[in-house]
Amino acid sequence: MGNDALKRFLDPEALSNLKGLELKARLIVEGYVSGMHKSPYHGFSVEFAEHREYVPGDDLRYVDWKVFGKSDRIYLKQYDEETNFVCHLLVDTSESMTYKSNTALLSKLEYAQHVAAAFAYLIIHQQDAIGLATFDSSVSQFLRPASTAAQLRQLCHTLEQSPTGAESAIGPIFHDLAERIKRRGLVVILSDFFDDPAALLTGLKHFRHRRHDVVLLHVIDPAEQDFAFVDPTLFKGLENLGEQLTEPRALRAAYQREFEGFLKTLRSGARDMNMDYVLMRTDQPLEVAMHQFLSRRLHKAGR
Repeated sequence: MGNDALKRFLDPEALSNLKGLELKARLIVEGYVSGMHKSPYHGFSVEFAEHREYVPGDDLRYVDWKVFGKSDRIYLKQYDEETNFVCHLLVDTSESMTYKSNTALLSKLEYAQHVAAAFAYLIIHQQDAIGLATFDSSVSQFLRPASTAAQLRQLCHTLEQSPTGAESAIGPIFHDLAERIKRRGLVVILSDFFDDPAALLTGLKHFRHRRHDVVLLHVIDPAEQDFAFVDPTLFKGLENLGEQLTEPRALRAAYQREFEGFLKTLRSGARDMNMDYVLMRTDQPLEVAMHQFLSRRLHKAGR
């Protein structure tokens, strides 16, 4: 498939017309990889612990060639867990995630589903394990990690069939999920994170207490940040917050201050807990979202 075709299919509007999340995931990943010089498949790793001497049968992917060049002896990089890498995808399916403004081609939930499926495709392609949890007011679906092609199909099916409509209380749910996820790994959370910031950050801290590597993929609609409404507009709270007819120009400055303050609090909290934070707007091409995340992981891994 040529680059022009990939760009055409990777457009969110074109993807929305395709059937099957697994196919869309493959197109997103192929489009991202086609523009990369470094392979993103090596951007994930658990914490380095120490070196150990090579023994026949060891995986040569973990040879430290710098040490070999200096000592002429073969040593492997040994990690805290010398088993396959595990990634846990946590996808918010609450009612606020169903929002789609006129300038967005996908709802926040659809966008999160596309990104989650693409990461699952990539991780299983490198023969590592991926798990999934969806949540709204509670954990809806919990798929234990596996690294098979069947797991990818099951994960995409689970994402496509996830129920929506309930309100959310994200902080307490994170405490629940932190206890459920027994094996330490990478936890990738896709959400608009619309919750009380203090409760939200306390819940996130539970993942760090369990020694997970955490990434926050903050999915928002452009209208939620830009507030580009002009005419009197009926604003409806998506999670049982009622509705109100409002003159938006009178509110724009105050609203944007509040929203940017919310983003700053979340970014700062993530930084303080050594978590990665990526803002993903639903008017952003999906391959750009892939690039933002994977480039950061490559940089963090020192590649």
